[in-house]
Amino acid sequence: MATDIKHTAHAVEAATVMGLLPARPRLLALGEPTHGEDTLLDLRNELFRQLVEEEGYRTISIESDCMMGLVVDDYVTTGTGTLDDVMQRGFSHGWGASAANRELVGWMRAHNEGRPASERLRFAGFDGPLEITGAASPRQALTALHGYLSTWVDAALLPCTGDTLDRLLGADDRWTDPAAMTDPARSVGRSAEAARLRLLADDLVALFDAQTPHLITATSREDWERASLYGRTATGLLRYHHWMADTSPARMTWLVGVRDQMMADNLLALAARGPALAHAHNGHLQRQKSTMRMGAMPVAWWSAGALVSTRLGDAYAFVATALGTMRQQGVDTPPPDTLEGLLYGLPEDRRLIDTRLLATALGDTLPEPRVSPWFGYSPMNPAHLADSDGLVFVKDLPLG
Repeated sequence: MATDIKHTAHAVEAATVMGLLPARPRLLALGEPTHGEDTLLDLRNELFRQLVEEEGYRTISIESDCMMGLVVDDYVTTGTGTLDDVMQRGFSHGWGASAANRELVGWMRAHNEGRPASERLRFAGFDGPLEITGAASPRQALTALHGYLSTWVDAALLPCTGDTLDRLLGADDRWTDPAAMTDPARSVGRSAEAARLRLLADDLVALFDAQTPHLITATSREDWERASLYGRTATGLLRYHHWMADTSPARMTWLVGVRDQMMADNLLALAARGPALAHAHNGHLQRQKSTMRMGAMPVAWWSAGALVSTRLGDAYAFVATALGTMRQQGVDTPPPDTLEGLLYGLPEDRRLIDTRLLATALGDTLPEPRVSPWFGYSPMNPAHLADSDGLVFVKDLPLG
């Protein structure tokens, strides 16, 4: 295995990232191998600031609830609300407690001060309204879509009334019961009401699509884009709840697949609006299938990155991130025969790796896959090296 790889390593800067690509992609994604580490998020912030200022990117999106993200977008574009409130209500998965995420939102708001709307930075969450304990009620997205259409479309065309939706939805805690994640019998996703709601949601989205020429001129493209988000979120949530109630061996594959499909649809919508940046776990953004084990059962599904790459081609770029050590979590110096071990020999603390040059240098002899002693960290799969457009390597995460 080749060990002289200094020629593949560069400074982690916007200019060097763009130098790895044939042209500026409409969607540039930066992955991470673990969540919740502000060192990695600080690096993301620094790189994304450069890409905004030097390359003209206008949207920053992260792996957070797409509906909650609207609160953050309103704040950074118009100053609606306070930073404290936005960090509490605008993020899922606990990301609002991150100092690095707070710094990002504050910088975006400051960047937008005094700028015309066409030059303002936008924020987006591109995950579905999903937590590890379950999924949100479809109420918010479904009723928001219905309300938009009720305002701008002939009432005779609507497939139902708001009262009908409210009756079918029932109490929200029926949908959000965390016990349904492990007990399909606790899910309402295959009830008669849920089945009826899936049909109505489909009809509402079809009506929205059919009325697009009128809606864009009667309201605005921004309002239309937001209503489009409501529609794909409502249908995605109802599909997710449907599979929450499934008892077959395919249940978990469907659930993780639906989640990444929702991510992909949101990312494609952001890319259609203009040049966008995305940040999430490597596993969601890679071009290969994602895998994990649920107990003794392996689960594999196409990641959001794979789905987006198929649609966008060279207009999608993915830069992964790999780590040397996370000693606080028991992830010590990587073995020298692994990819991380090879990169650990580089003298700098962080480097951007030209993955195609590195793959060529390695030839047919790939490093051994690293095995993580901690479930929360996913090592880089050496077989995926050539399928990424670059690799950021961070040598050590600090203790404490």
